[in-house]
Amino acid sequence: MDLDAIFSFASLLALLGWVALVLSPWTPVWSDRIAAWWIPSVIAMAYTALVLVHVGRAEGGFGSLDEVARLFSSRPVLLAGWLHYLAFDLAIGAWDVREARRRSVPFAFVVPCLAATFLVGPAGFLLFVAVRAFAARRSPATA
Repeated sequence: MDLDAIFSFASLLALLGWVALVLSPWTPVWSDRIAAWWIPSVIAMAYTALVLVHVGRAEGGFGSLDEVARLFSSRPVLLAGWLHYLAFDLAIGAWDVREARRRSVPFAFVVPCLAATFLVGPAGFLLFVAVRAFAARRSPATA
């Protein structure tokens, strides 16, 4: 499978995972399985294969920003980096949903966090942490 096909397939899989998260109030068990485990695991397997095969051959490294830039100038390593984002952002979104359910945070408050995590990963995580803290202050018995 060529790199562009892997990119398209993994992006579609991740999008299906995000849809599963949005549907999670109605299908919590399946959403957890699909978005928290199956899809991130499949993407992680592709990531791992790319890293094992290509990172040792690529120029650059992790010692400086210039080295990281040279490392990601390799298309297979760039794709591995993209898969890293897809898998981890989806896993964080799934964690947000499970954590909100566990703490009885209304799902309407989680949806903007999911959108932010989908678009700008760590900022969405930060938003969820703030929402969770706000919800805990409103309902200390569930914190």
